[in-house]
Amino acid sequence: MQLTTKIFIGLALGIVLGIILQPNPEIANNYIKPFGTLFLNLIKLVIVPLVFSSLVVGACSMDDVRKLGRIGGKTVAYYLFTTAFAITIGLVLANITNVGGGYTIPADATYEIAAAPNVIETLLNIIPANPLKALVDGNMLQIIAFALIIGAGIIGIGEKGKNLQSFFDSFAEVMYKIIAVIMNFAPIGVFALITPVVAVNGPSVLLPLLKLIIVVYVGCALHAILTYSLTVWGFAKISPVQFFKGISPAMVFSYTTASSSATLPISMKRCEENLGVSKSICSFTLPLGATINMDGTAIYQGVCAIFIAQIYGIPLPMTAQLTIILTATLASIGTAGVPGAGMIMLGMVLHTVGLPIEGIAIIAGVDRILDMMRTMINVTGDAACSVVVAATEGELDRSVFEKTAKAK
Repeated sequence: MQLTTKIFIGLALGIVLGIILQPNPEIANNYIKPFGTLFLNLIKLVIVPLVFSSLVVGACSMDDVRKLGRIGGKTVAYYLFTTAFAITIGLVLANITNVGGGYTIPADATYEIAAAPNVIETLLNIIPANPLKALVDGNMLQIIAFALIIGAGIIGIGEKGKNLQSFFDSFAEVMYKIIAVIMNFAPIGVFALITPVVAVNGPSVLLPLLKLIIVVYVGCALHAILTYSLTVWGFAKISPVQFFKGISPAMVFSYTTASSSATLPISMKRCEENLGVSKSICSFTLPLGATINMDGTAIYQGVCAIFIAQIYGIPLPMTAQLTIILTATLASIGTAGVPGAGMIMLGMVLHTVGLPIEGIAIIAGVDRILDMMRTMINVTGDAACSVVVAATEGELDRSVFEKTAKAK
């Protein structure tokens, strides 16, 4: 039985058990959730060493600093374009469905949001003053920057840097091997992570905001079908069915964990083995995407902004909605690597167009359910970018798809 099938079975069993345990969610939290936490800890164990070593190797394998800059430009441009398109889809859907219509504001709706860093501050903080601290803290933007600088330095000294490059290459392979072993326990981990989510978030929490959840989910599905299918087919000539099938294990895992970083090792493995993306492209686009690509979060911003405006009876003219598109797109970079970035971005968007930030308190009860879907779309977008960039750079191994077709 394939790993994807096992993960789906674990997900289904977890949902069923979560429904059964709704009257006693403490059973799921006390006795089942720890296994999921252990599995996540094992995944997190390899994230930083894997990202750092694979990025260094990826940068070295490009053999040219100019090529590194070109790929970086394509990657960031793709992420910004798809983020802007995603929030547009969210706004259009929210307006068409009147997402906030008929909802009553709870009298005690209050929310205190963390302060968001400005874009300049974030850009300055990309270069770590202490790279070891960045590695220890897991600051992904700083880790990416440090790894790329090391990789560029190895390219610069030529033959003298080959031994160091070989070290990082071997180190990355060790991480891949550890991940392969950890992934054998993925079905159990998925089961243990989804069960408490379903047990805790019962109908009493979900039903009042069911319309909001459905609109966000439909928006995410449309974005995947329209944007990712078209870009993968248009640039790489890959069937959308092949693409989604190839990345499906990472999609299911990201939905369960609601963590792009935790899914990163799986995304890298599946893009390389199932989609034919070269290791050098995977090593660059996916870690960067896990940090700055927020397509699913952008859809959430658009829908929630309209939802809050409607329940408070505040009209949002077209100029305000265009401002939301611009703010959310730039905020995806400005809040990169910040914990709770989704909520911070939403707070920035609401403040920019003059909507009450207290409205976030209404959404907070179902944020985990929304976070799962938006994370899955973020991860899928990372993979789509990886395929598109690889295709434009001539680093897409199409024999992978030929083998799949013969296997059928």
